[in-house]
Amino acid sequence: MIAPDDGATEATGDELAEVTEALATPTADPRWVELLQYLHVARGFDFQGYKPTTLARRVRKRMNTLGIETYDAYQEYIELHQDEFRELFNIILINVTTFFRDPESWEALRTMAIAPLLAAKSDSEPIRAWSAGCASGEEAYSIAMMLAQEMGVEQFRERVKIYGTDVDEDALNVARHATYTDKQLENVSSELREKYFEQVDGLYAFRKDLRRQVIFGRHDLISDAPISRVDLLVCRNTLMYFNAETQARILGRFQFALVETGCLFLGRAETLMAQGQMFVPVDMKRRISRKRSRGTPREAFRVGQGLLASGDHAEHLRAGAIEVSPVAQVVLEAEGRVITINERARSLFGLHENDIGRPFRDLQLSYRPVELRSVIERAEVEQRTVSVKDIEWRGNTGEVRWLDLTVTPVLVGDDPIRGMLVTFTDMTGYLRLRRELEQSHMELETAYEELQSTNEELETTNEELQSTVEELETTNEELQSTNEELETMNEELQSTNEELETINDEVRQSGENLNQANRFLESVLTSLRSGVAVVDRELRLLAWSRHAEELWGLRNDEVSGQHLLNLDLGLPLQRLRPALKACLNGNSSQTRVTLEAVNRRGKKIVCQVTCSPLLGPDTTVAGAIIVMDEVPETQSSELKPS
Repeated sequence: MIAPDDGATEATGDELAEVTEALATPTADPRWVELLQYLHVARGFDFQGYKPTTLARRVRKRMNTLGIETYDAYQEYIELHQDEFRELFNIILINVTTFFRDPESWEALRTMAIAPLLAAKSDSEPIRAWSAGCASGEEAYSIAMMLAQEMGVEQFRERVKIYGTDVDEDALNVARHATYTDKQLENVSSELREKYFEQVDGLYAFRKDLRRQVIFGRHDLISDAPISRVDLLVCRNTLMYFNAETQARILGRFQFALVETGCLFLGRAETLMAQGQMFVPVDMKRRISRKRSRGTPREAFRVGQGLLASGDHAEHLRAGAIEVSPVAQVVLEAEGRVITINERARSLFGLHENDIGRPFRDLQLSYRPVELRSVIERAEVEQRTVSVKDIEWRGNTGEVRWLDLTVTPVLVGDDPIRGMLVTFTDMTGYLRLRRELEQSHMELETAYEELQSTNEELETTNEELQSTVEELETTNEELQSTNEELETMNEELQSTNEELETINDEVRQSGENLNQANRFLESVLTSLRSGVAVVDRELRLLAWSRHAEELWGLRNDEVSGQHLLNLDLGLPLQRLRPALKACLNGNSSQTRVTLEAVNRRGKKIVCQVTCSPLLGPDTTVAGAIIVMDEVPETQSSELKPS
């Protein structure tokens, strides 16, 4: 799909009003939900992940074309017309793309991603690229040309595989044919055009020997498994059609698809770039990012703890120290999987060694003796140690213990959080002593309560500040979503303008054909030596030849549309009425009448008039053709009417 920055698109006032209305119209109509559910069940395509306003606008456009007002009526129409889903599918998917769209971004991709990728690979290692949402294939072939330029044609044929995927089979069929017009190649330099394309029947076809390295297939980014072991993933202005939740899910699949050093290239309208744990920006402006390497859980734990010593002895010593620690400790990686549980934690909470490697949310410890998941989330958001005091825990023996919980984020420099260290400190003995002191020192207890209240107020203030930050982030995302909507509508208007240009070209061609036919008819009439007049069934003049002008002295613009019998000619037109009536009634194919007349010079002549019927498209008589010949003087005596 194409980014809307390729060219300005003019919109009429009605179109802008329609856009504004679409943005303001909610899509919570139960009939709308029923329509989406029907499309999912009956046609197997789930539109739930698409942005509601964009999807509703495209569906409403199709309904307006058909003259349908309500969603339930449109659902009935789809049920009755088997081909309608395909038409709707083509309306929803805006398959507009170009070669090397946004050249500056492609140049940045070449220098910041492709060049380092080739430098890091040996001459025998394969290179795999994926163009997701490739539409009619221009993007996939742009990748092919760029790689072939960087590594050479021979190396390209031996090492490269490029996968182009889309959900639209019609667009994929165009991509498989790999033939494009001169207009579609306007962004391709003459050098690349001569090197990678061949002219076939007025079109440009991508070279067959390189075409074999580009594979096209249908793939749904929402439901289908991603292509794996990809070095370069290009997905430009496709994510902006999905809602935020679906975008995050697709980005997660992209992260899985890429190798450890893989790069992701998004469109300019997509700013939900791989933030946080998945990708590292390479060029934020051009939307180029690199997959963030996580390493093994053990490596992540070691880095998170800052244990930089080398050697197996030091490693075993650290592991043993954690195992025998009198404080219960549980170590989690960033995704929430359990890395380490020491002996004290296993005995205190009834855990086992086989719980290592399981998701923490599946353990009872995640919600007993305290809702620990929310505490971990808070420590991750605030990136600081969070503690919970005086947690009551009744173990398997029935003995009540009081625990202090500490959740510490594992941080290394400015890198994102690598994991969490969860520590339970047994405070039972301390609490017993404290309660004894509380009984004898009530004043100290009062002061402690005031201090605790102050701490709670500070915690509340911190939470309010965090809530304010989250609200600002939400507002920013909403503004970005609106921007993506406007970009999408700009693409739609561009597509509409292209359709109008095609219609204008057809109308222009029809006008040229009509002008050519008129010139041909005028040439025929001019070439005739006889005067010719053509009338309709009402005897109104449709054509008046140049020889007729010379014969009677009346120009074409003077007689056009006039009644034939009302013309002031030197020809007794009233005597032609029977012949014309016979022609119009279809009683005669041709009738000749010889009349005495006076030409435009006032000279008396003998005129032979031939009337023939003018046949319409359905062979009915649409008028009459009148041919007027001046009889030479040598023959006039023979043909002179009696």
